Order: sequence, then structure tokens, then C-alpha cells
Amino acid sequence: MATTSAHHATPGPSPSPSAPAWTVGDLTVHRIDEVQLPSQTGPWLLPGATPEVVARSSWLQPDFADAQRVLRLASHSFAVEADGLRVLVDTGIGNGKQRANPAWDNLDSDYLTRLTQAGFAPETVDLVVLTHLHTDHVGWNTRADGASWVPTFPNARYLTARSEWDHWAGVDMDEPRRQMFRDSVHPIKEAGLLDLVDVPSGGTDIARGVRLRPTPGHTPGQVAVELRSHGESALITGDCIHHPVQLIHPDLGSCVDIDPEAAARTRHELLHELSGTSTLLLGSHFPPPTAGHVIADGDSYRLVPAS
Repeated sequence: MATTSAHHATPGPSPSPSAPAWTVGDLTVHRIDEVQLPSQTGPWLLPGATPEVVARSSWLQPDFADAQRVLRLASHSFAVEADGLRVLVDTGIGNGKQRANPAWDNLDSDYLTRLTQAGFAPETVDLVVLTHLHTDHVGWNTRADGASWVPTFPNARYLTARSEWDHWAGVDMDEPRRQMFRDSVHPIKEAGLLDLVDVPSGGTDIARGVRLRPTPGHTPGQVAVELRSHGESALITGDCIHHPVQLIHPDLGSCVDIDPEAAARTRHELLHELSGTSTLLLGSHFPPPTAGHVIADGDSYRLVPAS
């Protein structure tokens, strides 16, 4: 998602500290919850997903939309150990940061406690994959140390696509986004922990069983993260798919997609590829149950939740 929004509400109650997990071959993927996003998030982020649109697909309720047919969304990370490396995908909103979005401003969650309880204490993380450089995906890159922001994962390499970095380096950012870069991105670069990865059209492996795949549109360098083990696979979306309603309507875009046409094209291609396969789709903002399999449903798709 992006830096600002029009809603003025506090986030919903924090989810349970227990970390849901899914197996992919020999891999175990943990969802590390940060916070449920306020109900105003859906109408702002995906304005085309009106209650009338939601009502036409009954399977969205009650998990993915509430009784008023408003979308449910969440902020979380995924953690997995692969090839002897402890990998964290995206780092959420972060605590104690000044944000223009009131729902994210000075957040106070027990995210690090949940991460540690799942077996990924910050000092043990080896790789942090940033699917893209938006505020709600980079926040826990750093934590407060007095008046300074220091890397939360001091022994990790932080990875993002070179095309993503080059885009933001070349645009005139507004002040809220500059603030986010100052407190959550520049400190890891200044600490020498940020690696820029070239991600060709076919993707690139960053560890055995972990592959970055280009899924541009939301941002130019947005990537999805593919996990493979013993013939099984999963795909972590980042923000190429924000919500399961976009399986029904792949052309339904986010208000903050930088290139809406490319974002829609990415969704169409990805959903066509995943449809009817055993690949587990893990949504970076999907509320519980979060994971599922893509199946054809008429001339579009639906998500069949996985246990």
C-alpha cells in the first residue's frame, strides 16, 4: 500500500499471538501478525470493491468481508527457514513512527514478541525480503534506539529489487514518503545491510527454494516470493494482489497502483498460471484464513481457503 489515506480510525484489535503456519514440502511458513486494518481501509484502497460488488460473491463472507460487505484487510509478515537461512518477507508498519495515515501513526503492536514466539528472534533473521518499498511493508526494518532508528535485524541482509530502488531514487517524493525513507529505509542502507537484486522476467533465486518473481504494476519493482520444496510450492503476493476480491475481478485495482494497467496484467497472468494448481497463495494483506488455492469460477477465479 502507500503512505497516506483518507481514513481516520484506529486499527482493530490485534490478532492472537500464536503464529498460524502452513507446510510447503519441508518448509514451514509462519504468518507473523501485526494488526488488523480499520474498516475504512478497504473502501479507500480498493474503491471499486463496493458492497454491491462484494454481495455478488457470497464466498467472500464472513472471512474476507464483514456483515456490511466491507473488505477485511490485515498487516502481517511471513517467516520461513529455507536452505538453512531464516527469511522474513516484509516488515509491516512498525512501532512509534510518525505517519500521515492515522491508522499507522505511532502504532504500538507486539509484533516483535509474535516474531520471537514463532522462533524468529530478530537477531536470528538472515534475510529480509522487501517486496516493495511502501510504508506498510518496511516499517519494522528499524526500531527506535533513543532518538535514532537502528536496524531491527542487525545480522540480516535486506533485499529489494534494484528496479524498485531506482524508481524511488528518481521521483520527487512527498514529505510523508521521505519521512518513511528516513526512518525505515535509509538507516539499513547506511548500515550497509541493503542489497539491490536484479530480478529478470523469469525471476531469480535468493536461496534454495526461495525465488523472487517480478510482479510489476503496484510499483515498478514489486516482487512476489515463490517457495518450493519437494514438489510443493507457495507464492507470497506482496501487493500484486491486495485482497481475494481481485480474484473475482482481476482488473479491480488499488488507488495507489503506480501503473494500473500493468498491475491488472500481472494479476491476470498470475491467476491464470495458479488456477487449478496445488500452489498455495499467501496474501500479504489477506485476513485469516490468509492462504488458499486458486480455482476457476466461471470466467474468473475464487480462493479456496487452506487449513
